[in-house]
Amino acid sequence: MNFQFDLSFKLIAILVQLLVWCITGIIAYRIYIKQQVKPEIWKVIVCILAGIFCFSINITLWDQQIKIPILPLGVWILYGILRRRDRWQSYRLYAWLGFYINLLFLLSTMLSIPVQNTLYPADRLSTYISNISHSSVVVIHPSGEKKELDQDSFLEQIHTIKKANIHGQQWYYELNGPETGTKERFPYLLIGTTSKWGSGVKPVIYIEADGKGILVSSSQKQLYFRSKAVLLKGGE
Repeated sequence: MNFQFDLSFKLIAILVQLLVWCITGIIAYRIYIKQQVKPEIWKVIVCILAGIFCFSINITLWDQQIKIPILPLGVWILYGILRRRDRWQSYRLYAWLGFYINLLFLLSTMLSIPVQNTLYPADRLSTYISNISHSSVVVIHPSGEKKELDQDSFLEQIHTIKKANIHGQQWYYELNGPETGTKERFPYLLIGTTSKWGSGVKPVIYIEADGKGILVSSSQKQLYFRSKAVLLKGGE
């Protein structure tokens, strides 16, 4: 029940990381050719990697964990080690380059998130349900009747079905009142669907008893969509 954009987001992140490392390599090479006394290449690589080590804080932005670098711990450690051997000036720029890689990764992540949300908007049902050719409806509560998805109706409305508010408390009291009996607001489970290609979304999809509401659920969040027409029809 993971509701995440991990697949596509990681793919975008990998491509961006490759770009960042290419930029880092170019900058390191330009620093290297300008130095009169050339340091050993393997030590340059070690300094860059050590410079990446830092104290950072995590924030959540658009459902993604973002690391913000704060303190250049790796730079400080290298300074303490290399200063005693009078080598700090030779490797100083590489150490700081390592730390600034964190900032490049932060910037690239900030830029990739809007791209991700543009390709796979969270408020569109088509992000979570793209292919319904092998779909089926499972009754998960005794109050539900045998139904099947009206694929023609669904395909006609997929791009017009709007995201709506979840009234959790109101729904709870409606279903637990003295006259409700044993009812369930979402007695149907829609299985066999696939999400938009590349999104990596793997939601659990419930259908409302009236056949118009769709609840996209996960361990992290729930999204509720409401159509104007009934999406279910009597099952065979």
